[in-house]
Amino acid sequence: MAADDRVSVAVVGAGPSGVGLVERIAANAPELFTGHLTVHLIDPHPPGAGRVWRYEQSPLLWMNSMPEDVTMFLDGSVRCAGPVRPGPTLAEWAAGIRAAGGEGVPEDLRAEFAEAAPTRFPTRRLQSAYLDWFFRGVLADLPPSVEVVVHEDTAVDVTGDPGGPQSVRLAERAEPLVVDMVVLAIGHLDVDPSPTQRALAEYAREHDLRYVPPAYTSDIDLSALQPGEDVLVRGFGLAFIDLMVLLTEGRGGRYETEGGTLVYHPSGKEPHLHIGSRRGVPYRAKPEYRLRAPFAALPRFFDNAAIAELTARPEPLDFRRDLWPLMAKDIGWAYYTELFTAHPERTRLPFPDFEAAYAAAEWNSPELRALVEAAVPAPEDRFDPDGLDKPLAGLTFPDRGAFTEHLHSHITTDLARRANPGFSADMGAFLGLLVSFGQLSRVVASGRLTPDAQIDDVDGWWFGFFSYFASGPPGPRLRQLLALSRAGVVSFVGPDMWVRPEDGRFVAGSPAVPGQQVGTALVEARLPAPSVRRATDPLITALRDRGELVEEVLTGGRSTGRITIRSVGDLVDATGTTNPRRIAMGPHTSIRAAGAFSRPHTNAPGFRRTDAVARAVLQRLNPTTP
Repeated sequence: MAADDRVSVAVVGAGPSGVGLVERIAANAPELFTGHLTVHLIDPHPPGAGRVWRYEQSPLLWMNSMPEDVTMFLDGSVRCAGPVRPGPTLAEWAAGIRAAGGEGVPEDLRAEFAEAAPTRFPTRRLQSAYLDWFFRGVLADLPPSVEVVVHEDTAVDVTGDPGGPQSVRLAERAEPLVVDMVVLAIGHLDVDPSPTQRALAEYAREHDLRYVPPAYTSDIDLSALQPGEDVLVRGFGLAFIDLMVLLTEGRGGRYETEGGTLVYHPSGKEPHLHIGSRRGVPYRAKPEYRLRAPFAALPRFFDNAAIAELTARPEPLDFRRDLWPLMAKDIGWAYYTELFTAHPERTRLPFPDFEAAYAAAEWNSPELRALVEAAVPAPEDRFDPDGLDKPLAGLTFPDRGAFTEHLHSHITTDLARRANPGFSADMGAFLGLLVSFGQLSRVVASGRLTPDAQIDDVDGWWFGFFSYFASGPPGPRLRQLLALSRAGVVSFVGPDMWVRPEDGRFVAGSPAVPGQQVGTALVEARLPAPSVRRATDPLITALRDRGELVEEVLTGGRSTGRITIRSVGDLVDATGTTNPRRIAMGPHTSIRAAGAFSRPHTNAPGFRRTDAVARAVLQRLNPTTP
C-alpha cells in the first residue's frame, strides 16, 4: 500500500453494477477505512446507465418491470453487514420529479414523466435518467475519504503480481492507471459466434442470405433485413420483443384501437417475421397487480436449515432429486398462501388444515396432489409448474391456421390472467421464485452440485423457467404481438422449432405443426451464452490468454462458460490460485446472479452481494489493516 495511506481501486464497468458498488464503498467506508481511497470508474458509456441502459437508444424500447418494482437503494429487508441508505424507487423518484415541476427533465422525456405511474411500464430512457440521477447522488454523498474519477474509456488489460499494484491499460490513454485493486463489473460477455453459428453465417454469405447471431438487440444493425423479407426468428423471449418493436413501430408502423381491438397498420417497411422456440410460446406477461394479502413467510422448506443439511451430505447433489422439490414446495406455498388468504371463496378447506397437510406432504406426491384437488376445485387455481413450463406439451395441430388460433387463445388467456387481480396467487408464485433464486445461489456457491445438475438444470432449465415465468414482457407487448399476427406481419412456427440451411435458403418447422417456413434471413433472438473461451472483450481475452482468468470447468470436464471466482469474487488463474487484488462480479461469473434490477423489500441477493464485495475491497485496502 502507498506510504501516505492513499490507495486506489479500478472498477471496470460503470453501469448499474459498477455504480451500485461505488455506493456501497461510500456507505461502508466510514466504518472500515481510515485512509484515502480513489475509485477509478472505467467505461466508454455514460456512468450510471452504462451500455445497456444508455440514453441514446430507441425511445420505443421499454423496461419489463414496473417502476414500483425497480430500485437502486437498499432498504430494511436487505440482510447485509453494511449500513442501509434508503432512497426512492424508480416510481417514487419519477413522482418526486413530476411534483417539483419536472426541473432538469430532458425535453423528450417530459410527456412520459407527466404520464408516469407506479404500474405503467416505463421506457428504458426513463430508467437511464434515474440511473444518471442515482450516480450523481452517489458522487454528492461521498465521504471525505473517498473520491471517484471517471474514465470514459475501455480497459484493455490488467497486469501486476497478486501481491502488488495492478496496472490497468486503457485504449485511449498512453500511461496505465496504477491501482491497488481491480473489480470487473462488466455485465454480460460479448462472444464470437460458436462453430454452428459460424457455419450458418458462412452459408448466408455464400447464398446472399442474412444471419444474425445472438446479441443484445439494441446493438444489432437491422438495416439488412429488407421490407417484406421472410425472416426466421429463433427465440420467443425479451430479445424477440425488442426485435419485434424495432422492426415494426421502429419502421413507421402504428397501432390503433378499433372497436375495442388493437389493430396494427403496417408502414410497408416491415419484414415478415416467422417466430418459434423450444416452448413455441412467448414468455408469460408480467403481472399487472400486487399481492392482496401478506406475503408468505419464506423460505420455509428450502430454508437455511435445509441448505445446511444438503451441503453437508457426502454425495454430490442432484437438482431434480434434492433441490427442486424443496424449491417448488416453497414457490407453491407462496402461491397457495395468497390463494387461501386473498381468495378463500375459491377454496374448500380451512387454511390451517391445508397448511398442516401441505407441510407434511412431499412435493408432487400422490398425497399432495390429492390435497390440492380436494382443497382447490378449479384446475386453473392450482399451481402446476410443469403445465406452466410446457403449455404445448403433447399437442399437435392439423395445420398452421389451427396452431395460430390456439396460440392466440393461449396468449389472450395469459394476458387476462396477468391483468386480473383475482389471480394474484400468481404474484405469490412470482415472489416465491425470487426467494428460491436467492437460496439456490448459496447451494451453487458451495460447489456441491453435480456437473450435469449445474449446467443442464441450474444454468439451463431453472434459469430458463425463471425468466419465462417471472421475467416476461409487459402485457401491452403481447397485445401488440397479437395485432401483428392479425395484420400478417408475424406468423408462428411452433414448439421445438428446428432450422436448417437447404437449397440456398433457411428452412424452419416444428414437429407439432405440419409444413415448413422458408426465409432468406435467420435471427437468433437471444443473448449469447456466457463463454470466456469465445469472449471478445479485450480485457477478458488478455487475462484469459495469459491464464490469469479461466473458464469454470466442472468435474468431468464440462464447462459453464463463466469466469471462475471464489470467496467474494476473487479471480482464479490457470494454476487454481486466487488473486485477492482482482475481483469479478455479475451474471457472467461462477457465482450466478440475476441480470435484473433488485426489487424493493425482497432482501435482494444483488444488494447483499454488492455490499460484500465493497466491504472486501475496503478491508483489503485499509492502510491500518494488519
